[in-house]
Amino acid sequence: MRWHRAANRLLWAGMCFVLVGSAGCTPWSEYLQNGFKVGPNYAKPAAPVAQTWINADDERVRTDSAEDTEWWTAFNDPILEQLVQSASRQNLTLREAGFRVLKSRDELGITVGELFPQSQDSSGGFASKGLSINVPNREYLGARWYQQWQYGFNLAWELDLWGRLRRAIEASEADLDASIEQYDDVLVTLLGDVASTYVEYRTYEQRIAYAEENVRIQRELLELATARFKSGQASELDVNQAQSDLSNTEALLPQLRIPLRDANNRLCVLLGAPPEDLKSVLGAGPIPKVDSSVAVGLPAQLIARRPDVRRAERKVAAQNAMIGVAEAEFYPTVSAVGTIGWSSENLSDLLDSGSFQGSIGPAFRWKILHYGRLMNNVRRHDDRFQELVATYQQTLLKANEEVEGGLVRFLESQEEVRAMNESVNASKKALDEAIAQYKGGLTDFNRVALIQERLVQRQESLAQAQGNVALGLVKVYRAMGGGWQIRLMSPEGIPAVSTGTPTEAHVESEARSE
Repeated sequence: MRWHRAANRLLWAGMCFVLVGSAGCTPWSEYLQNGFKVGPNYAKPAAPVAQTWINADDERVRTDSAEDTEWWTAFNDPILEQLVQSASRQNLTLREAGFRVLKSRDELGITVGELFPQSQDSSGGFASKGLSINVPNREYLGARWYQQWQYGFNLAWELDLWGRLRRAIEASEADLDASIEQYDDVLVTLLGDVASTYVEYRTYEQRIAYAEENVRIQRELLELATARFKSGQASELDVNQAQSDLSNTEALLPQLRIPLRDANNRLCVLLGAPPEDLKSVLGAGPIPKVDSSVAVGLPAQLIARRPDVRRAERKVAAQNAMIGVAEAEFYPTVSAVGTIGWSSENLSDLLDSGSFQGSIGPAFRWKILHYGRLMNNVRRHDDRFQELVATYQQTLLKANEEVEGGLVRFLESQEEVRAMNESVNASKKALDEAIAQYKGGLTDFNRVALIQERLVQRQESLAQAQGNVALGLVKVYRAMGGGWQIRLMSPEGIPAVSTGTPTEAHVESEARSE
């Protein structure tokens, strides 16, 4: 009979093995290859990327490795460098991102803790109990009143046979990586915003300076036209036209002071401070100037350089692990369950050997008759995975587009500056000659006013073009993902510990495959 019972046990074990193997989505060969984990192992998805830049033939576009760790130093502006350092220490949006990293780290610790016994409780108590004597079979009652002391320990430990817990750890690790990449992306955006806002501030300053210079010239022209009118050498038309041009240019000043103040206020917020007048900090200065060339490397390097691209890839890795977590629901959950304790009527006898009680043994829970819910849950996670792959690919395409946009702005604005410089210089000479001819009565005031009006417009265009050169370079460096490396250069691994930002070393976003 023993062999018969043994055969039955083997048959039952074989049936369970077949049922378990057929319940899930992962073949046994893949399960073994994956290190006893169901679900697919992660491999970084392919992503479209250009081979070269559109302006690669331009000698100003260098394909050597981009020097973008501290790209703002290319402007040779100590005030800008000071603003960047202050913002990286004080910005509140960056602080938010830092706390999100800490939260992700804590969540990873919680997930890792699930590998160990999930339930471990110690309990104890005392009760004074009384039994009713007005019940059937009351003659079998012992003492009606008695006391009970008890103390015990319970433990339940789910064995990670299918890798559900380990896949969850993979997902949490990838989420932590993604939160660090998000921190770096916020830092890149912050540095770009500080630099571009500073350039805009200086550009509006220059436009105001040009407007004030033209107000001075037009006042002199008004005085000249008035003097000629009083002496009978010109009509009142010249005076009215001169006054109209002067008032029109004076009206330009408040129009420029409004966006100047807006730029001032944005800088304050980026610095983590309430709006205040920054004139004493910024002083007066020109629009930042840079070299005519820039090193941008190759488009394929954006995958490793852009934090937002790396973050998108890490989210794909996290979702890939969640597919394994969902697939593990097809298989039975096996746990080791145990309870030990002591129970006694008298406290003095509580820890005696005779007071000991307990139980230990395996337990399993298996979701059967799930009516397709588990399979659809796996499909849902797989669909989310495919969605995040598309997001990753789109993020890389967008990064490529942003670099190209910054490059064309940087390069073409240089040509615009060159042409506008020539135009402004020629307009100044023409105005001087026209004024001299007007004083000598060789030309009318209308021609002088026309030339002066065009000078105002061309100086406006020149200032904007000069600002666009600097803004284009800022956009290039931001699009290449430069600047986050300053966190690694800090002794603490971050720009400022006081902001509550993460202190862990940077986790590079490389593909994780078993």
